[in-house]
Amino acid sequence: MKNRWGQLVVGIVCMATIANLQYGWTLFVNPIADAHHWTRAAIQVAFTVFILTETWLVPVEGWLVDRFGPRIVVVAGGVMVGAAWMVNAAATSLPVLYLGAVVGGIGAGSVYGTCIGNALKWFPDRRGLAAGLTSMGFGAGAALTVVPIANSIRLNGYEATFLRFGLIQGLVVFAAGWLLRRPGPEILSLAPARGAQAHGSRDFTLPQMVRTPVFWVLYIMFVLMATGGLVATAQLASIAHDFGAAESPVRLAGLTLPALIFALSIDRLLNGVTRPFFGWLSDFLGRENTMGLAFALEAVAILALSRYGTDPVAFVLLSGLVFFAYGEIYSLFPATCGDCFGSRNATANAGLLYTAKGFASLMVPLTSLIAGSAGGWRIAFATAGAMNVAAALLALVVLKPLRAHLQAGAISAVAEARPAS
Repeated sequence: MKNRWGQLVVGIVCMATIANLQYGWTLFVNPIADAHHWTRAAIQVAFTVFILTETWLVPVEGWLVDRFGPRIVVVAGGVMVGAAWMVNAAATSLPVLYLGAVVGGIGAGSVYGTCIGNALKWFPDRRGLAAGLTSMGFGAGAALTVVPIANSIRLNGYEATFLRFGLIQGLVVFAAGWLLRRPGPEILSLAPARGAQAHGSRDFTLPQMVRTPVFWVLYIMFVLMATGGLVATAQLASIAHDFGAAESPVRLAGLTLPALIFALSIDRLLNGVTRPFFGWLSDFLGRENTMGLAFALEAVAILALSRYGTDPVAFVLLSGLVFFAYGEIYSLFPATCGDCFGSRNATANAGLLYTAKGFASLMVPLTSLIAGSAGGWRIAFATAGAMNVAAALLALVVLKPLRAHLQAGAISAVAEARPAS
């Protein structure tokens, strides 16, 4: 039982190490554009390619983990994580930049999907908390390196920064991956948390899962919620510059920093803290109730940022609230998936649900074009806010009764399968 906390820590370390591939990207967009005179929309295609390859291959990587264990998949992911930013450092054309995104996406997806799946398996009794702590590494891992990366870009150029941090990230994941292993049956048999509404001891295969309405409702909700968060992640620097707040000094908690750097640091921290917090809360309050609360909060935060974000202090605080209300989807959705469909195939099943993030990423380049229109960012923010409200309603009105029906059917199926005594 103690060893599973060690497995959780290793997963968190791996997740924190790959966080810059997504959350540090916004710092590189403008320097790349200045160096090569590429449009921001063309550069952000690389971000979309990264998210697509990070997410859409996770079911395959999860299948490998469920069959062969987590170690080899994460070790291979570490090699690709390091190679990706080395490719970015040498990119002098958009196709090469997109190649780096492909390599990084496969590597990051291998690490992310494996660590989340491993947490779900090691902690069937605390899925929300375990998934939240693991994904916290990915959400907050970039917080400590925002200032060093920004300073390195300013002093050494973005190419040298890509190379240096790419090598460090790849080596850490490569070394930590060797410590991972799968749990034994004594762990898999632990009883679920009170608020989990568990699956009735039935383990769904991936084909069985996709035939259930619950999976598709979860998938639609994931797409709705991830869209706004990914736009904020990739476009925060551009939004800050367009709002005129990026370079304005902001003093909070005894610190004075440019608004953009302050926002990036706070956002990454809150994006990490929210994951175990809402994951823990959902273990007791229930998944759907927690979703409804968090998703409604995200809608309020996005609309407030659109209205008041031109003020530097408001920009810092409200962008932090956006990320606090967004990051919890990476603990709530995997935990709910594990509750509904069991532990045995948890990595592949949660991986397929995670591909919803890839569909959401398709909106990122489009928002660069929307930002140049008459309505600017406010149109994109209003759309994202409406999506959050829709997701909150789906959680409370549609998902909750569907999950209750699925649980009842799973319990009946298990009872019928038992031999008569």
